[in-house]
Amino acid sequence: MPGILIRWIIITVTVLLISKLHLGVTVDDAGSALIFAAILGILNAFIRPVLVILTLPLTIVTLGFFVLVINALLFWFVAGLDLGVHVAGFWSAFAASLVVSLVSWFTSSAISGGGGERTAVMTHWDRNVVDLRRGRGNRWE
Repeated sequence: MPGILIRWIIITVTVLLISKLHLGVTVDDAGSALIFAAILGILNAFIRPVLVILTLPLTIVTLGFFVLVINALLFWFVAGLDLGVHVAGFWSAFAASLVVSLVSWFTSSAISGGGGERTAVMTHWDRNVVDLRRGRGNRWE
């Protein structure tokens, strides 16, 4: 739970900083950015995966570039809800969503310890090796 709150605050600050970079994004106040970041986070958690799956052939053909377009469209959509964050157009939303995506990626990797979640796949960095051998009854132990 604290990780979600940290990400939310960092994305809110990122949206506020984007408005200072003159990328075509303006924010009325910090409260607007806080609500905007919350709604963007919810849509990124629930709607974005569905959109990525539905557009998977197009994403494969464009070598993943279309995921950036999906991010920009979601950013532009949330800005269109009139929450106090205003975007000049698609390319402004694209640039802003690119910055938010990079900051989110760095934040997630920092919060989760740098390597993301542990998986069952052993990498060359993982030194915890389970040694299995055949025991009685030809069963692995």
